[in-house]
Amino acid sequence: MSVRELVVLGTASQVPTRHRNHNGYLLRWDGEGLLFDPGEGTQRQMLRAGVAAHDLNRICVTHFHGDHCLGLAGVIQRINLDQVPHEVTAHYPRSGQRFFDRLRYATAYRETVGLTEAPVAADGILAVTRSYTLEARRLSHPVESYGYRLIEPDGRRMLPDRLAAHGVRGPDVGRLQREGRLGDVTLEDVSEARRGQRFAFVMDTRLCDGVHALAEGCDLLVIESTFLDEDVELAIEHGHLTAGQAAAVARDAGVRHLVLTHFSQRYTDPGEFERQARAAGFTGELTVAYDLLRLPVPKRR
Repeated sequence: MSVRELVVLGTASQVPTRHRNHNGYLLRWDGEGLLFDPGEGTQRQMLRAGVAAHDLNRICVTHFHGDHCLGLAGVIQRINLDQVPHEVTAHYPRSGQRFFDRLRYATAYRETVGLTEAPVAADGILAVTRSYTLEARRLSHPVESYGYRLIEPDGRRMLPDRLAAHGVRGPDVGRLQREGRLGDVTLEDVSEARRGQRFAFVMDTRLCDGVHALAEGCDLLVIESTFLDEDVELAIEHGHLTAGQAAAVARDAGVRHLVLTHFSQRYTDPGEFERQARAAGFTGELTVAYDLLRLPVPKRR
């Protein structure tokens, strides 16, 4: 049975708190695991969340500020210590190659796993698998930063009443799905289009075209909201979003489930992020993230 869920490992911004670890987010998607922005302490948070090194297939780093990447050294070494049997691919801004190299080889250890380096240098498609396409978009931050977007291929939903009306049953249903036609019956006769699910991960950035492109039509959007709206000038200066800005992006993009995260330690009331997001007009499902939270990708409508 396929599982699609987000496991939140950390939700702090630059400074961790007693209750918030540095960043870390695992997306489970049909037997694969994509780890986003492993900040300091991610390996321990994985243990607490029941996430094993064997669960990781890709590591996606948005940029090389410490709260988004200092956990790379430990995670990579754990992958090797546990002798993960499959290849693991790492995506990160090409401009930060020197930082990735330092983190990958921060200390002495025995390399036992093939880690494929696949740096990002421009907007576009990074990988295509049977269950998703992974894309990257440039964001606006003081250092080069990319957001990531995962898109499931569109498919077809079989309609039992139409199958029955055309006398298609049993093994013939699978044959029709594979071949597209069974005698005079076509796949279009007994099914309807099924839009693929979409997930996006947007970290440190000001408002820019990349933010809107990543969020468009997402079933689940994980997006930074470092500041509250009254500190919007600070957000712009440091290359971040406010809760209201993030919610307005989600509202305009038709996002179904909005997950706010990456909170500044200056704020003590998480509920204020939700209040400001609602005030911005977002009416979909809304979560103010906290460490070790698990969220399913919304079911298809």
